Amino acid sequence: MLHSLSEKKTISVVVPVYKEALTIKPFLARIESVLEQMQLSYEIIFCLDPSPDDTQNVIQQEINRNANIKLILFSRRFGQPAATMAGIVTCQGENCVVIDVDLQDPPELIVKMHAKLQEGYEVVYAKRRSRKGETLFKRFIAYMGYKVINKLTDMKIPQNTGDFRIMTRRVIDELRHLNESHGFLRGLVAYIGFKQACVEYDRDERFAGKGNYNRFTGSLKIGLNGLISFSSRPLQMMSIMGAIIAGFSFFLGSWYVIQKLMGFNLTPGLSTTVLVVTFFSGIQLLCLGLMGEYVGRIYDEVKKRPLFIIDQIISSKNE
Repeated sequence: MLHSLSEKKTISVVVPVYKEALTIKPFLARIESVLEQMQLSYEIIFCLDPSPDDTQNVIQQEINRNANIKLILFSRRFGQPAATMAGIVTCQGENCVVIDVDLQDPPELIVKMHAKLQEGYEVVYAKRRSRKGETLFKRFIAYMGYKVINKLTDMKIPQNTGDFRIMTRRVIDELRHLNESHGFLRGLVAYIGFKQACVEYDRDERFAGKGNYNRFTGSLKIGLNGLISFSSRPLQMMSIMGAIIAGFSFFLGSWYVIQKLMGFNLTPGLSTTVLVVTFFSGIQLLCLGLMGEYVGRIYDEVKKRPLFIIDQIISSKNE
C-alpha cells in the first residue's frame, strides 16, 4: 500500500543523481521494499543535475507509478554536494536518509540505521568495513585524506564513511542554517555535533554503468575541500615552514661568509644554484596555491550566490 504524498512523512530519502538511467529502477525496487517493510510513510527525493541520458524520463515514469517519489531538477549541473543539500533542505520527513543510487550502499541497511537512531542518536552514519571495486590507489588516497583532515582540523570525521547516513529533523534544521558555497556534508554534520553513532557494512560494487566520479582526482578534491573548509592550520603551517626555510637560508649564507673570510676557495656550482632556486620557487608556488584556495573560497562566500538553483520540482501533484 503506497502512502499518499500529502501525508506528513516519517522518513525522507535524498538521492543525488546524474546520468543514472540504468540504476533508477533497480534502486527503487530495493528501497521501496525496505521502506514498506518498515511500515513508515516516506518520500524519495531524486535530486537531478540536467542529464544527457534518459534519467529524467525514467524518474518521471516512476513518479506516475508511486506518488511518494519526487524529482528536483536543477537549472544546470551544480554537482553532487549541492544536489544533496538541496534534497536535505527541502525534505519533509522527521528523519532524512542520504544515499547514492548506484547500490554500492545497500538500502537494506536503512532498517538497522533507523533502529539505531531510535536509541537516542541524532545521526547514524554507515561505516565501510570493506570497499569492493575500488583500486588500492583510491583506498590509499581516502585513508590519507581522513588522516590529514582529522589531524589538522577540530572536526573528527569518522574514517571510511561517506554521505550514507540518517539524520533527525533537529540536524536537518541546523544544516539549513549553514549556507556554505562548498558543502562538505560529512564535515558539516560533524560540525553540528549531537549524539552520533555508526553502523558497519560491506560496500558493494556499482550495480550498473560507470560512475561520474573521477577516481584519481575526486578523492583529492573532496579531501582538499574538507581540509580548507574546516581548518586554517595549513596557513599556519605555511608560515612556520617559511620561517624554517628562511632560517636555514640565513645560516647557510652565514656559513658561506665564514668560509670566505677564512680564505677557503668556494667552487661556484651552477647545478647547486639551479637546484636551490628551483626548490624555493616550488615552495613559493605551493604556498601561493594554498593561499589561492582559501582566497577563492572567501570570494565564493562573500558573493553569497545560492548553492543551487531549482528549475522545477516534479511530483504527482504536478499532474
